[in-house]
Amino acid sequence: MSLRNHSGGSRRWNYFHSALELAIQRSAHKWQFEDFAECFPQYVEKDKDGAFQTFTQVADYIESADKRDLDDLFGAYDLQNKIDILDNIVSEAKARKASGEVVPNVWTEDLHPRSAIRGRTIPILDAQAKRLRDSVAKLEAENTALISELESKIRDADDIKARTARALSNLRETQQIWTNIPMNELQGWTAEAAETASPTLRS
Repeated sequence: MSLRNHSGGSRRWNYFHSALELAIQRSAHKWQFEDFAECFPQYVEKDKDGAFQTFTQVADYIESADKRDLDDLFGAYDLQNKIDILDNIVSEAKARKASGEVVPNVWTEDLHPRSAIRGRTIPILDAQAKRLRDSVAKLEAENTALISELESKIRDADDIKARTARALSNLRETQQIWTNIPMNELQGWTAEAAETASPTLRS
């Protein structure tokens, strides 16, 4: 929101904005032309009108730059909305005080500050604690499921290792038996197998 267009807000915001705008204008134009002339005497002596225009432009630039910076700051912190909320709270409090109305969570003279703070903060802290407990319970359930899955995979891996070990043991045993068979027995078996298979091959 531009400093030159701040209508529509609360009275508190408009007062604040007007005062700030006046302060910026006074600050930007606090440096008088006489001060400018002392800094640039030859320029002023040669062209006083041009020097005065330059001085005015510099002052206007400083004013507009300050306003742009404040516009960015107000936007970043949503200042108008917050001041409007404050103004509304103050107006409601004044109205309640004038009517004598007392509602829950409203400050009273016999209310100790610590009690008021506890009344506001404890429900918030309880809600946060509940969210944390829920998050912890969810994480614990996920961890339990992951542990169960991991244990199942470990059992499967152990079973595969056991079967592999048995297969390797059988293979080594077979290899050992084969290695220990005499060569003449192997040749005899080979010849016998050939004679047995010959009629089949001839047919």
